[in-house]
Amino acid sequence: MKIALIGYGKMGKAIEEIALKKGHEVVLKISSFNTYILTSENIRSADVAIEFSKPETAYHNILFCLENGTPVVCGTTGWLKHLHQVTEKCKEVGGSFLYASNFSVGVNVFFEINDRLAQLMKDMSDYDVKIEETHHIHKKDAPSGTAITLAEGIITTGKKEKYALTENAASDELTITSIRRDEVPGTHVIEYTSENDRIVITHEAFNRKGFAAGAVLAAEYIHDKHGIFTMKDVLHIG
Repeated sequence: MKIALIGYGKMGKAIEEIALKKGHEVVLKISSFNTYILTSENIRSADVAIEFSKPETAYHNILFCLENGTPVVCGTTGWLKHLHQVTEKCKEVGGSFLYASNFSVGVNVFFEINDRLAQLMKDMSDYDVKIEETHHIHKKDAPSGTAITLAEGIITTGKKEKYALTENAASDELTITSIRRDEVPGTHVIEYTSENDRIVITHEAFNRKGFAAGAVLAAEYIHDKHGIFTMKDVLHIG
C-alpha cells in the first residue's frame, strides 16, 4: 500500500516507522516546510493519505484528498466544526474517510467501557462525574479530542447536558480538566464520586506507538473502500 503522510512531525514519523515495518511504502511526506509538494499529481500517487497536521490546516487537507479521489484517515483534532462539510463532500465524491479522536486500540476499548459505565450511572443521582486529561506541553487544543469523545459518551445518557472546561461547572455541565505537562503522551481519567465512594477508570498511553499503529490499521481498512468509517468499523466493536 502506498501512503501519503500529511503532517510529518513526531506522530507522522511514528506512523512511517510502523508502516514501513509492515511492508507499506510512504510516497509523500508533507510538513510545514514543503506544503508546495501537496499537489493533485502527488496525492493521487497514494492509495491512502494519513492526515496528522494542525487544526487550522486539517479541514482543507482532507477536502483536497477527497477531491482527488484519495481515501483519507485523519487524526488531527480541533477542527470538528467542519466535520459535517467533510462528510458531505465524501458522500458527494463517493470517497472514503475515517476520523478518530484517538486511534489507539486501547483507547477505543476505553471508549466502549466509558459508554457502558455511563449507561449504568446515568440515573444514580448520588454520583457526580468529571473528566481529567493530561497531555504534553506541545498540544494546542484543549480539551483533547479524546476527552471530548468521552464526554459525548456521558452526555448522550442525559446525566449531563454539555461539557465545560472549568472547575466551576454548573450542575448540568460535565467538568473537563485539561493539564499540559512535560512530554506526557496522553492520560484520561473518568471519575464518578459520591459521599460514600468513588469509581475511577483510566487510560494511560506510554508512548505514541499505539496511536500510530491504529492509524496504519485504519488506513489498511479503508484504502479499498468507499464511505465514512470509524474505529469501531476497523476494530469490529460496539
